Amino acid sequence: MTAIKYGLPAIGALVMLAAGCSASGPAPRAEGARPPAGACVSTVTRDALPTWARSGFSDDGSGVAHVFGEHGDIIAVLFSHPLVASPDPEVTNKILWVSRLPQQPMRPLTIKATLDGTTTSVVREIDGGPGPSSVNLPKAGCWRLTLNWSGHSDAITLRFT
Repeated sequence: MTAIKYGLPAIGALVMLAAGCSASGPAPRAEGARPPAGACVSTVTRDALPTWARSGFSDDGSGVAHVFGEHGDIIAVLFSHPLVASPDPEVTNKILWVSRLPQQPMRPLTIKATLDGTTTSVVREIDGGPGPSSVNLPKAGCWRLTLNWSGHSDAITLRFT
């Protein structure tokens, strides 16, 4: 009875509205696309590390917090989680950077970190390239880290509390 009363245009609108409200989640971002301003979207997972990132682990790395770079070329293994921001140079976050791509010996990993929604940025350099590090950022918030090493680049977004 309702379909007759409101006609076919109304049914079409209801179908379109229902399709837009599906539980399938947000549409995936295009590869390499920047997240919307204010979104701290890098997913911290505790799943098994990929086989190329397991060196030094006695098992598959399950349970260890880690974040993949946007292109999948680097992983940040977060031994300090949640990450803590502080202007105190003694407060650091232990992060193991693991590159999927070949590295040139002794070339540094350069990190340019920019606080989302601000012009605040800092540069950190990890001697010897991806590997163990202590990374300290001065303020809490969502930081976009642009990573450069051995001619490669990737980016990760991390929240510091």
